Amino acid sequence: MKKSYLLVLTGFLTFAILLAISACGETKSDKPMTIKEKVLKLDAPQAEKRPVELEKHGDVRIDNYYWLNQREDEAVIDYLKAENEYLDSAMAHTADFQSDLFDEIVGRIKQDDESVPYFDNGYYYYTRYESGQEHPIYARKKGSLDAEEEIVLNVNKLADGFEYYNVTGLSVSPDNRYVAFGEDTLSRRIFTLRIKDLKTGEFLPETIGATTGRSVWSGDGKHLFYNLRDAETLRSYKVFRHEIGNDPEEAELVYHEEDNTFLTFLYKTKSRDYIVIGSYATLTQDYRLIPADDPTAEPSVFEPRDREGNLEYSIAHKGDKFYIRTNLDARNFRIMVTPVDATGRENWRDFIPHRDDVLVEGMELFDDHLVVQERIEGLSQLRVMEWEGDEEHYIEFEDEAFVVYPGTNRQMDTDVVRIGFSSLTTPNSVFDYNMNTRELKLMKQQEVLGDFDSGHYVSKRKMVKVRDGVEVPVSMVFHKDTPLDGTSPLLLYAYGSYGISMEPHFNSVRLSLLDRGFIYAIAHIRGGEEMGRHWYEDGKLLKKKNTFRDFIDCGKYLVENNYAHPDHLYAMGGSAGGLLMGAVVNKAPDLWAGIIAAVPFVDVVTTMLDESIPLTTGEYDEWGNPNVEEYYFYIKSYSPYDNVVGQDYPPMLVTTGLHDSQVQYWEPAKWVAKLRENKTDDNPLLLYTNLSTGHSGAAGRFERHRETARNFTFLLGLADRID
Repeated sequence: MKKSYLLVLTGFLTFAILLAISACGETKSDKPMTIKEKVLKLDAPQAEKRPVELEKHGDVRIDNYYWLNQREDEAVIDYLKAENEYLDSAMAHTADFQSDLFDEIVGRIKQDDESVPYFDNGYYYYTRYESGQEHPIYARKKGSLDAEEEIVLNVNKLADGFEYYNVTGLSVSPDNRYVAFGEDTLSRRIFTLRIKDLKTGEFLPETIGATTGRSVWSGDGKHLFYNLRDAETLRSYKVFRHEIGNDPEEAELVYHEEDNTFLTFLYKTKSRDYIVIGSYATLTQDYRLIPADDPTAEPSVFEPRDREGNLEYSIAHKGDKFYIRTNLDARNFRIMVTPVDATGRENWRDFIPHRDDVLVEGMELFDDHLVVQERIEGLSQLRVMEWEGDEEHYIEFEDEAFVVYPGTNRQMDTDVVRIGFSSLTTPNSVFDYNMNTRELKLMKQQEVLGDFDSGHYVSKRKMVKVRDGVEVPVSMVFHKDTPLDGTSPLLLYAYGSYGISMEPHFNSVRLSLLDRGFIYAIAHIRGGEEMGRHWYEDGKLLKKKNTFRDFIDCGKYLVENNYAHPDHLYAMGGSAGGLLMGAVVNKAPDLWAGIIAAVPFVDVVTTMLDESIPLTTGEYDEWGNPNVEEYYFYIKSYSPYDNVVGQDYPPMLVTTGLHDSQVQYWEPAKWVAKLRENKTDDNPLLLYTNLSTGHSGAAGRFERHRETARNFTFLLGLADRID
């Protein structure tokens, strides 16, 4: 461990004195104190500068806060705690409002709730919640919904005594006797596999640590396949086979992925005939097959790894064929088919040809039908096709902007496909769609408690022409009484990386902003995949700056066209979207009235040069490898931490988690320290570190919204909308 360094931190006594003074001051005015006024009365923590020279390609960067990457250093923890105390002091006068807002947000959530059951291997499975409980109860009924309930897992009991607890990857054995699952008690996405005997209710003694939490059963239910994570990089790189009843130390290695730019994953085909071992990099995948009924067989390669590193594909099995979604000579992907005994690409034949204007995103196989998930003009669509005959159609919806996707569909011998649907004004809904009769049956719609009425809200979709002539979609939602005359505050959100599309879905949480006059907008910027594969390719690697320019231009459009008040345009993004926040606030600081950057990826150069940091090597296809000079200088030209300068910055709230496995906590911590050192304004700059959790924040249905309430209070305070 590196040497600990002293910090210049504000003393606890000073905070108490200042709080007392400010409290007295508040009694003299009818107008509540703002966060900015409160900050002016406080001394912000200052991390000590300890310069470190970082040299690459003849370029030297001076990092004054490099030492903050020592998680075990007491001085680092002291600094993070001081930042938390500073935030608490700056927002202390809003404590009652935050509490009321939290109650409002969770008050819309139905506490005793239950999912729509799905049928799988003789049982109906569902998830339910009980009033006052943070975690789900996984349950099932044999053969009929009128049968007696069996508890698969009560996560509330498992979570008892843990500050953080999360369950993932429930996998029931083919004989319905065991359930395997992963548990994480640190929020670092390192899961311990456990197995429960559903017949006796007891847990088997064998546990397996350092896994992804996902597992697959052999056809006889006697073997469990799982992925192991590397303890340092968190890369899933080995697949093991464990025989139930044996010591986990005796598990046999099935596959070792030695290329450190690839991750491994596992699943069983919907047909239940094959266990699939996948290897994944951003632009390349390959697969190995093991017959589910022959678990000790040597894995067979589906298609050898592409040497050029640009063959993407996924596979699904039905009968004597495999169906392949691939970008082979198909920028927007196509679906091909090959015999099960001849899986090499020389045998692949077109089933659904490539189309320039349609992105093929996925497929769901049934005995008599194929459902294809497509994206057309930025919106998701479901296309239903018959295996026999030429009949096909799209499932139709009336909303202007929406998201639709296949739900849980475990059976192949059915004419009903379960789908999920949502829009900016329509709560999350579950439908069963009969592919023969074309009947759409609503099974459940998310119940929003209180006086919610979807008719009180309006959604719009605009195409914004940005500086290079490209049109970027922007989805908006607002209360029907909110004026569109340039007087309303607006929160603009985006992500813009990894080809992930930001869907125009419903979220009851944002009602707390909409009901207070905010407009909420999503900029579907390049780097996502909303408009097709080119949309992603034009926002990555050496074209990454398109992402930032798109967001800035969308913000300017919203102001110029009277959707946003010129002094009340706010922005928010998380993770890679936090990088977006850091880039746009450096480039156009005057445009934003406030920024929320959640777990932001802001120290891009340093992170991408450190292969020991979790998941770094797998990111080269997204950002570029800075060991290559061209990529190094391009990344450096936009990396938020490297481009902090002496200028005015808007009010900012930055959040992170000490145990974050995706974006290490020290990135936002260093960024805030450097901003404090350089910025020339007196606007609030607040850092919150959850010292108990990681990338996704608190676990549970309700507690995580305490952070939501704090974030919204920050925005509402800046917009003078605290009631």
